[in-house]
Amino acid sequence: QVQLVESGGGLVQTGDSLRLSCAASGRTLSNYFIMGWFRQAPGKEREFVGAIFWSGGTIRYADSVKGRFTISNDNTKNTMYLQMNSLKPEDTAVYYCAADRVYSGSYREVRDYDYWGQGTQVTVSS
Repeated sequence: QVQLVESGGGLVQTGDSLRLSCAASGRTLSNYFIMGWFRQAPGKEREFVGAIFWSGGTIRYADSVKGRFTISNDNTKNTMYLQMNSLKPEDTAVYYCAADRVYSGSYREVRDYDYWGQGTQVTVSS
């Protein structure tokens, strides 16, 4: 089992940048097939932001963040990152990282992931 802890959220203005971190403990992230980022805005369902396939490094993004957000990882620190640039008010949400032990053919759904962090709030003011 792995414990995931997100950090780096905060209050920023439109156009600013933030970098979120997802630190893992308990097991190394390389033991997990896919690591993902999701977000949940007030009154809305949790939605896919992006994911990284740990073996091979393939990365996928939601269309809404493509070109603005970048996922990366540091195996030496057992940490995944989400660099968010050109932030917009609609990016305001609680951001979660998640881990999936086995790839089942899907990676964009909440149900695809086995472990979740507690989330970190990102607020973008206009």
